[in-house]
Formats: sequence, C-alpha cells, structure tokens
Amino acid sequence: MKVSDYISEFLHAQGVQYVFELVGGMITHLVDSIHTQGKIKLVSVHHEQAAAFAADAMGRMTGMPGVAMATSGPGATNLLTGIGSCYFDSSPAVFITGQVNRSEQKGDRPIRQLGFQETNIVAVAGLLTKAAWRIQTPEELPARLTEAFLLAQSGRPGPVLLDIPMDVQRAQITVDRPLRVMPSIAGNPNLTELFAALAVAKRPLILAGGGVRAARATEEFRRFMEQVRVPVVNSLMAVDVLPYVHPLRVGMIGSYGNRWANLAIGRADLLLVLGSRLDVRQTGAMPAAFKSDRTVFHIDCDNTEINNRVTGCVPMVSHLQPFLRVASAAATSQSWPDWSAWCKELGELRQQWTDTEELHDVPGINPNTLMHQISQRLKHAAGYVVDVGQHQMWAAQSLELEAHQRFLTSGGMGAMGFALPAAIGACLSAPGQVVMMIAGDGGFQLNIQELQTITHNNLPVKLVVLNNGCHGMVRQFQESYFDKRYVSTYWGYSAPDFAAVARSYEMEADTVSDPVSVERALDRMSADKRPYLLQVMIDRSVNVYPKIAFGHPITEMEPFVKPLDMEGT
Repeated sequence: MKVSDYISEFLHAQGVQYVFELVGGMITHLVDSIHTQGKIKLVSVHHEQAAAFAADAMGRMTGMPGVAMATSGPGATNLLTGIGSCYFDSSPAVFITGQVNRSEQKGDRPIRQLGFQETNIVAVAGLLTKAAWRIQTPEELPARLTEAFLLAQSGRPGPVLLDIPMDVQRAQITVDRPLRVMPSIAGNPNLTELFAALAVAKRPLILAGGGVRAARATEEFRRFMEQVRVPVVNSLMAVDVLPYVHPLRVGMIGSYGNRWANLAIGRADLLLVLGSRLDVRQTGAMPAAFKSDRTVFHIDCDNTEINNRVTGCVPMVSHLQPFLRVASAAATSQSWPDWSAWCKELGELRQQWTDTEELHDVPGINPNTLMHQISQRLKHAAGYVVDVGQHQMWAAQSLELEAHQRFLTSGGMGAMGFALPAAIGACLSAPGQVVMMIAGDGGFQLNIQELQTITHNNLPVKLVVLNNGCHGMVRQFQESYFDKRYVSTYWGYSAPDFAAVARSYEMEADTVSDPVSVERALDRMSADKRPYLLQVMIDRSVNVYPKIAFGHPITEMEPFVKPLDMEGT
C-alpha cells in the first residue's frame, strides 16, 4: 500500500470525517489519496492558521483529534498559532506537515536550507506540542500514527505533529489494515478528606475549569454537582459546563468575571477546583489573597498545575472523568448539609450586581444586553464560538447557554482571529445545526478570508461582528495606564464595512447601530440556516466592566476601585 493511502485509511479508521488543509506541493500525495478513497472530506481553507483553528474546534467538540495538514515551509509555520492554541487549551489534534524529500534535506550540513521551502518544523513546533516527530522511514509511520492519536487524547489532551517527507508519502509499505485506537482512562481517587471537609463547610463553592470539558467529563460533573448541591462558579474556559438557568450556576470568575461570582469566591470557606490552572486571569495578581485561609482542594490530571501559583491547596491528581464518576457514586450515600441559605445569599448578590447594569449609561447598544438578546434568538444553535477581545468578555459574562450548547474561545493563547475558522470546525462537528460566531472588528480581520470557506460550503454559521472601530481591550488598557494615548488601537487603525465585505462573499448581511434595530435584525438572522453576518456598531468609549483592579484581591473591581499598579498580563 502507498504510504499516503495508508494515512488516509488510518484517519478514517479513527473516525476522522474532515481534514482541514490549504494545498501545497509537499502534501499533494496526501490530498490525492484522501480524495481518491472518498471516505474523508477535505475542507480547503484560505490560510493554514485557519485550518489549525478549525481542527482545534473539532477536537473540542468531538473529543477526537481534529486533523489539519499543510505543506512544508510557510505552510507548516502558518499552523503554529493554531497548534499553540490546541496546546494551551488542551484540545486534541493531529497536525500533518509535508516535508521535502529526504535527499533534499540539509541534515548536519552547516547551511540554512537545502531543499526549496525546507524548514525544520519539528524543532520549531516542539515547545507547542505534546510531541513532534519527523518520519524517517516508511516502516515507522504506522506506529507513529498510532502513538500520535493515543498521545493527543491521553491525560491532558493536546496537539501532536507528524512531519512526513514527500518521498516517504509515495513509498510502498506492507501493513495490516488500521484499527481504531483509544486511550485507557483509569483512576481510583481517595475522597475521604474531601467529603469530610465538605460535610462541615458552611459556604462551599465548586470552581469548574476548562479541564471538565477537555476530559469529556461534563455529564459526570453535572451528576456529581446534583448529588452534593454545591453552587458552581466557572472559568472562561468552562462557561458551558452548566446551563445558564441552572439554580446552582453562579457565574464566571476572573479578571472580567461577573462581579457577584468574584464576591462569592471571597465569601466561600471551601473551594473545590476541578481542572483549572488558577492562572492570573482567574485569581488576579494576589494568589495568596485568592487562597486566603479557606480550604482549597485542587483536582487535575496535570500535577504540575497544582500548587503552582496558588499554594497550600490539597492536591488530588486524577483524570476528571474517573474522579467525578467515583465521587458521584459515593456522594449518593452521604448526608449533605443544607446550603440553601448560602445559595440564597449568592442569588441576592447576583440581583444586586446585574451584568447589564455594569454598563447602564453607555451610549447606543449595551453589549451585555446584546448577548442576552442573541441567546434568546439562538436557543437552537449548537454553540457559540467567540474571538478574543472585549466582546469575548461580554459574551462570557452574559450569554444564556442552553444545556446542549458549547462555548469555544481561545483562552491560554488568546489568539485574535480564532473565531471565524473555529466556527467552521464547530459547524462541521454538528451537522445541520447552526453555530453562532461572535467577534470584534479587530480580530475578525485576521482571518476574514474564511468567509469564502463558509459560503463555498454553505455552512449554517451566523456571524455577529461588534464593530467599535478600534482594538477595544488594549484601548481600555491605554485609557487606564497611558493617559489615553490610543496609539495603534484607534490612532492609525481602521476597519471596513463588514456587511459590505460579507455581501462581496455572497453572504446576506445587515448593520445595526441603535438598540431599537437589534431585535428586528436578530429575527432576520435566526429565520433560517443560511450564512448571515450582522455588524453591530458599538460606541468606541465602551469598556468592559467589572474588571479586577490590579493589585487588589479578586473581590475589588473597577470602576469602583482603581488599580494600584499596571497589570502585566
């Protein structure tokens, strides 16, 4: 069998339905084999970064590695931002890059390059992957493919890269038909100390992190939470672990978290952290104040994330799926305290600090109100894919997610340009269902070319672009720390009419600039499954609030408290 044919067969055996790519010379054998066999659909994008983001989203949605391919040199290096997004946000993915023939590689020669577009992508990608391998012989490929798919899904998921020279791709090998490979997940957690502490807690909280979704443990989490009846706060990467209307859902914590959720952290006497890194965007710049004198149990499959920034936690190293399965079963035989008074207290905080009132006096359209309006029209959507910037925080603060809906964004990498191509991957992961994309004008321009991929494939993606005519989050930073010198965020920056751009891609589009027009436009957007773009004009001066005042504890937030120092992240 030709090696490229075997790769296609192997991908199909793993359940891969789509491969994202931008064609180039060094992957033509792979592209031809996948097309000829006809078992997997090639999705041709218009920039390799888009292929990587689409694979990232597909991995998150399905739990199986998303797959993207690129040719050698610029094709391979263009994947890197998306590879990093997978690595930092624990998305399973396998990236395949073509490489020049082995005879054209520089090897140990003290030169920069021998073959055209020859680039050592394995060395470059090494710090952003769980593993990156150059295939040296046709015979080693089957084992490496198997290892790549196992590794991408095992433990803390992430990306693996295989770099395959063109002469290896066209070689012949004798090999058995590939079988599906699945990692084993085991765990036997000791719950004695945790359950004992929970039984005497007066104000316990569960902090759900992105690890709940990465571990494919959402259903186990929901069962456990229903057993113990402890209120839940979430990180940015776990906005979708509970539906918006669930009585035990509190809200998002962190730098731009819901004010009442951050106050809940300050009042809790026990915190159970599930799959969260407790990074500075969650805890603020004072990790000791975040820990305080409360008991914190930290459960994670990656032991290096426990007692890293926030120290003094009770460590429990475990994959979340077996942990929550065992904990849920054990919780049924326990008698738990009545925490209804604590839940009532949190509900009163939420009523006191309504999200839409944080920006009650803004001119024009209130972004938090807009998120509620979008949610109420898109209850049937498979989920939301959100870019990076102010709109990201407004969405995380205020979207009303249903139990089945996903929330995908670039967290650790924080990559602008993520949402449009990721919406393509998410949409293909949920056949026939609408996917909602939300972006800002700045980030949307980074991969705007993928509008063509949406219209070419007639994907039911609905796009909302919040256009404030600036890079809003950095502009807000400049307002706080640089005496309103808006260099490169507003001065020297511009954006096009995105509705006009969408129409040039043969996509229906509208623009709204006042609150009265929003409902009517959303009615048009949700009327059918055709691709549609809505440009929403937002006043340039609108900031995201609340925001942790840097140098203060998580409970003290702008605009009522001013930062003590300039934030560094």
